[in-house]
Amino acid sequence: MRRLVLIAFSFVFAVSSGVGAERPQASADTQSLLKLLIESPERPGRHVARDQYRHPLETLTFMGFDPTEAVVEIFPGGPGGWYRRLIEPLTVAGGGRYFHVAGRSGWPGSEAQDIPYGAIDMVYVFRVHGFLIYGAPAEDHLADIYRMLKPGGYLGVVDHAGDEEIEQDPVSQNGYVNESYFRTTAENTGFELVRTSDVNRNPADNKDHPMGVYSLPPSLRGPNKEAHRAIGESDRFTHLYRKPR
Repeated sequence: MRRLVLIAFSFVFAVSSGVGAERPQASADTQSLLKLLIESPERPGRHVARDQYRHPLETLTFMGFDPTEAVVEIFPGGPGGWYRRLIEPLTVAGGGRYFHVAGRSGWPGSEAQDIPYGAIDMVYVFRVHGFLIYGAPAEDHLADIYRMLKPGGYLGVVDHAGDEEIEQDPVSQNGYVNESYFRTTAENTGFELVRTSDVNRNPADNKDHPMGVYSLPPSLRGPNKEAHRAIGESDRFTHLYRKPR
């Protein structure tokens, strides 16, 4: 996989930094690199099977993925994490820097190890409803991300969208996070909403399942597995925020 990325960069790479007053979407050259990695035969089959629900090319293009930046991924799920296998090798090959915060690492009780606070261009958060259920409140997690970012840096978020007619469960037992709740929390932290996308929406998800979001793929916990498999993965909101300059 690393060899493929280096070869791709030797032929394709030409991209400018995305951090600015108006963050552009990923450049055409960066999209070409992403597409090469997404379509690589070296990607695990279980990852490829999720592409139809997670739309990695469209999502990272929307967020303005730039391989020259210093980026942080929150709780990527280890070296084989789904998005990490795309973001990390392209960032390293492109001259950027990749950092991550491991799940259940005690963060944000103290500053995340090795991350240069105040110097990060972009923080990625994919389906980490753990903001609500793993230790510290969501406000503490977002405040620490805010400190990681340089002025003018960005936060990209994809998460399981809850039912807006139901008040947010503060411990998110069903795994869903109300879009309005997350936006309000982020804005109260100081972030500015830049734009949103419907690329990861799934109208077939009515959000009423015996095991919450965990009833759906890839977890498929509880009864009615075939019915839940037919729904697909959860309905998700996709947001881009900015730390003001």
